[in-house]
Amino acid sequence: MRSEVVRRGHERLRVGPWRGDDRIAYIAPVGDAIPPTAAMVQHACEILQHRGFERALTGALAERERLGFERVGFQPHEELHLLAHDLQDLPPPGQAPHRRAWPPDRPRALAVDAAAFPPFWRLDRDGLRDAIGATSIARFRVATVGGEVVGYAVTGRSGERGYLQRLAVHPDHAGNGIGRTLVIDGLRWLKRRRARQAVVNTQHGNERALSLYQHLGFRLQPSGLLVLALPL
Repeated sequence: MRSEVVRRGHERLRVGPWRGDDRIAYIAPVGDAIPPTAAMVQHACEILQHRGFERALTGALAERERLGFERVGFQPHEELHLLAHDLQDLPPPGQAPHRRAWPPDRPRALAVDAAAFPPFWRLDRDGLRDAIGATSIARFRVATVGGEVVGYAVTGRSGERGYLQRLAVHPDHAGNGIGRTLVIDGLRWLKRRRARQAVVNTQHGNERALSLYQHLGFRLQPSGLLVLALPL
């Protein structure tokens, strides 16, 4: 099963396998849609249960998005930091070589992703596609060393808000300014596109990423994000 959008009246939720696992389902709001009601969440869960999934995990949810899930019985599974940038006083462009990503770069980007993240947070092919397609317009860049892809970033814009959807740098090349270059590139692109704010999240314990974002002007938000879980 690939990810798809489930509809009930005017409500929508995106569902699919979590990181390619046919036992665990992914369920999340679509873009900036109105937070789902409990009835909509229940409807999506019944579809996933019918398809044989044993467990459901949400995307990273803000506080206003959780109520419908919590009323169905979803419980906290992972906590993430949420950070925001006002897109003012941006740093100058970074120096690491980077370019537009093309379809043949996707397997190389996923190899970087697998090296950079623990198994729970790794993207598969469908996860990367969903990250690129999650917003109405997106920028997918790769950083290279000697022609080899060693980092990538996906940045998206929806309305006046920008999203750093994904950033990964191969551990062998960490500390060389690659992540910094890719983040700045995304922020400057968002500002050119007249976004007013950029947001990013990172899991608790990823101190390297948290330090990078704060150094570049992101500010921690008082309410973080939660991934919720429900046995099906």
